[in-house]
Amino acid sequence: MGKEELQSRIGYNFKDLSLLDLALTHSSYTRESHMPRTACNERLEFLGDAFFDAIIGEELYRRLPDVKEGYLTKYRAVIVCEESLAEAARKVGLGENMRMGHGEIISGGRKRDSIIADAMESVIGAVYLDCGYEGAKEFVLRLFGPRVDAALLGKLHSDYKSEFQEKMQTDGPVAISYDLTREEGPDHDKTFFVELSAGGKIMGRGSGKSKKEAEQQAAKNALLEREEDVL
Repeated sequence: MGKEELQSRIGYNFKDLSLLDLALTHSSYTRESHMPRTACNERLEFLGDAFFDAIIGEELYRRLPDVKEGYLTKYRAVIVCEESLAEAARKVGLGENMRMGHGEIISGGRKRDSIIADAMESVIGAVYLDCGYEGAKEFVLRLFGPRVDAALLGKLHSDYKSEFQEKMQTDGPVAISYDLTREEGPDHDKTFFVELSAGGKIMGRGSGKSKKEAEQQAAKNALLEREEDVL
């Protein structure tokens, strides 16, 4: 894949293509080529990490005006993470475009999550240097917008049920149940509705395309309700 196709995939055309080259240069390449350490993407990775965190943090702050800091932090953590970055990098084909040392290539470096996630952060840093904060923000939200939406729907967090159970049972056992209240839609596209009860009291409701998703959503909503009651 050439640079033109890669830029098309990421949805951004660099004014300064040397920034893209730098973002795609792994330290193993500079070592084998006897180049200065600053010729690899590590400095851009540092910059991209900071702006990725800030952009996602700002987006969550704007979209969740009534959510406390603790939950904003949890949402950000499932978006600003190696898994998220590697997934985006793999989708646009960053790994196959990177300059790496021979040893790194034969050991599977082009597919290694840690390497391609760092490269994705480097590209974010490169975009920022090429066009500024607003351009970098547009770039990040275009690539990671679906993951932000999924996080806010509770689809990236598998522990809401465990977290709810832990909080409810700090002072001893409490009977917790998830009850399916209704189903809507045809068999191939059903939506399930669930009520979460603890100690006989309804604590939260949720819906989803599977019973598991509906239960997670109910637990998430119960946690948010509980947090608001503490305020």
